[in-house]
Amino acid sequence: MPRIITIVEGRGEMSAVPVLLRRMAAAIAPELYVEIMRPIRVSRHKVVKEGQLEQAVQAAANRSGSGAGILILLDADDDCPASLGPELLRRAKAARRDCEISVVLAKREFESWFLACAKAVAGRRGLRPSLLPPSDPEGISDAKGWLTARSLPSQSYRPAQDQAALTSVLDFEQARKGSPSFDKLWRDFHALLQVSARLRS
Repeated sequence: MPRIITIVEGRGEMSAVPVLLRRMAAAIAPELYVEIMRPIRVSRHKVVKEGQLEQAVQAAANRSGSGAGILILLDADDDCPASLGPELLRRAKAARRDCEISVVLAKREFESWFLACAKAVAGRRGLRPSLLPPSDPEGISDAKGWLTARSLPSQSYRPAQDQAALTSVLDFEQARKGSPSFDKLWRDFHALLQVSARLRS
């Protein structure tokens, strides 16, 4: 039975990420029962600091036990995922060399993945039914604001309330096609499942 624990940064991700990973696990390996543990939340400005990421990884490893996979899922914001991601992964692995760890940075924001599959979330949680994806979903610097600007009158996007609900209808094919960072999440999560299943068998 594979076991996955995540390190996330926001209140919205605390509820949305388990929904996302359970859906992904069912799509990738329907024959497996995958235990998705409650995430550990650490604010982004803390987790990227020296020592803070390492503490979070230690906490994740201690809570999940041997053979679990650790997925660190953060927003890249204005940082380049191709630069920051490998550095965070190096530090995380140095903190726990006995654990299988992956780092995925959503380019800009988690919500950029909703933009990539805008047709799937259209009409949900106050979003306009006619919602269409932008030409470059990961190029939008404020994905949350983009969603609010395309909500019905008197509506706005609220991560803590809406993120999990929109995640439940996120279209994997559209998201992988429109967002390279989501495609990386898909590939990394698949690898974590394989390793955790082998270690815990």
